[in-house]
Amino acid sequence: MKPRDFLQPIAATERIVVLDVLRGFALLGILLMNIEAFVGPLDLALTGVDPHWHGIDRVADALVYLCVQGKFYTLFALLFGMGFAVMAQRAEQAGRGFFGMYLRRTLGLLAIGLAHALLLWSGDILVTYALLALLLLATRSVPTVTLPWVAALVYCCAPGLMLLYGVAGTLTQADPAAAVEWKAAMADAAQQAVASVQAQRAAYGSGTYLQATLQRWHDLQEAMSGLSINGPAMLGMFLLGSWFVRSGAIAAPERFPRLFRMLRYGVLPLGLGVMLMSYALEPWMDPARLDLRVSGAFALSLIAGPLMSLGYAAWVVQLAPRLACLAPAGCMALTNYLLQSLLCTWVFYGYGLGYFEQLPRVWQLPFALGLFALQVVLSRLWLRWFRFGPMEWLWRSVTYLRVPPMRHGRACLE
Repeated sequence: MKPRDFLQPIAATERIVVLDVLRGFALLGILLMNIEAFVGPLDLALTGVDPHWHGIDRVADALVYLCVQGKFYTLFALLFGMGFAVMAQRAEQAGRGFFGMYLRRTLGLLAIGLAHALLLWSGDILVTYALLALLLLATRSVPTVTLPWVAALVYCCAPGLMLLYGVAGTLTQADPAAAVEWKAAMADAAQQAVASVQAQRAAYGSGTYLQATLQRWHDLQEAMSGLSINGPAMLGMFLLGSWFVRSGAIAAPERFPRLFRMLRYGVLPLGLGVMLMSYALEPWMDPARLDLRVSGAFALSLIAGPLMSLGYAAWVVQLAPRLACLAPAGCMALTNYLLQSLLCTWVFYGYGLGYFEQLPRVWQLPFALGLFALQVVLSRLWLRWFRFGPMEWLWRSVTYLRVPPMRHGRACLE
């Protein structure tokens, strides 16, 4: 390929189609995971099997916890790393510098993520992705053969730190003098957790848009405090995703049959087994508790997440021709992710239709499935006429410092 004066958005013929299918599948899982945090207070969601659910609602909550929660944000992070590696390869082939373009792309994602977190929904993941994305630049010189080991080492910092927190809490309670202070600190943490849930109920359940926006600013600051755990986990998946592209495994999976068989039939069942161990140890991660039991269960769930997400990805790659209907939604992944927040907050928040905490857990799942099906249909209709989703078009304009044409046939569907 001859050097170009500038890089351009990827053409239809250059796309790795299975990536769009994977992104569409990941979008479905993200919605199934996030719907609980749209319907009710964010602090009560994504913490395991909530003890206040009973009967069929508890079964639904347990299924999401075991099969979805923590598996799809890791899958999305894996795909983010793949996207980074694809861009780096294209820049190298075109003989152009990569740093400036990637910096613009990352800053653009950060701006979109901040707007999303403050104006729509505080459960945003884009800000965290953007903050971690620049660290990927330091890994371009890491040999491909060692990249999976580096990824595993980085990822393991997350469950390792979680276990250390639990050990520290347990050892502190063993000292009578320190135990008094520890119990007081945990009691204070419990009070703060209750107050935070009440504030979210007031702001999101019955507050005005301004009140909800102020609460979102508070929630965003709290979310940044969790980077010590989430950061290594996501960065590790970024690196692993980069390996899948650099090794050729995602572009030509037929060259790696043993790898994908192992992921489907070995790694996925192993991850499910680890997840069941976590559930047996402690099904609900009380945010006001920090003992070895809770931290151990959390650490096990962190270990299970990437194992199951890799297994899911391997199955999607195997079944990609049958799952091609997901590709249009995946081609517009950023637009659809933001649209999920826009529609769900409008339905459930007090400044919208006001169905906050009114949808039973079991009915949240068909709602999410129905919304995603609608997105698949709308994405396919949009891409009949336009080359990109609207947010993808904006992001590419910032990345490449050029405004790409929107009307370009069926670029993502060809």
